[in-house]
Amino acid sequence: MAAARGTLEVLLVSAKGLENTDFLSNMDPYVILTCRSQEQRSSVASGQGSEPKWNESFVFTINDGASELSLKIMDKDTFTKDEFVGEATIPLEPLFIQGSLPSTAYSIVKDQEYCGEIRVGLTFTIEGGSSRECCTEEVNYGGWEESSREEESYGGWKESSREEESYGGWKESSY
Repeated sequence: MAAARGTLEVLLVSAKGLENTDFLSNMDPYVILTCRSQEQRSSVASGQGSEPKWNESFVFTINDGASELSLKIMDKDTFTKDEFVGEATIPLEPLFIQGSLPSTAYSIVKDQEYCGEIRVGLTFTIEGGSSRECCTEEVNYGGWEESSREEESYGGWKESSREEESYGGWKESSY
């Protein structure tokens, strides 16, 4: 497949079956998401222990050569260094082909052993286009539309390439 360029949206849903690294209380897990040189961090799921829920979205810019998304699960500790809980690596090639992958459970591994699962949804939008709907050029941005007819609608008025504009109730036309 040719090198993919575009936007990767990651929906970090939850994890389960994590090994609790804190002995006296529930651990406070968070996730470090890495795609090539880009790194983002989730919020800390304070006190949620081995079954945290995040429901957070992250966006990465995908350029040539990005082939996987790495998720490193950590336990936030106040007085000591944060502890490594485990990690999951998600190959991006199936996503580049399909455009989006629904919320799916991926295995978390530590020292080459299964130690839980993390649930993630993925969407890939091709640069200059949309995911999967490559031939539909009309995009709706919650309130205004951009279409291949070079006509834009902003709230209540439209701007058209036909040099005709409508503001509220009146029109101005060049013909």
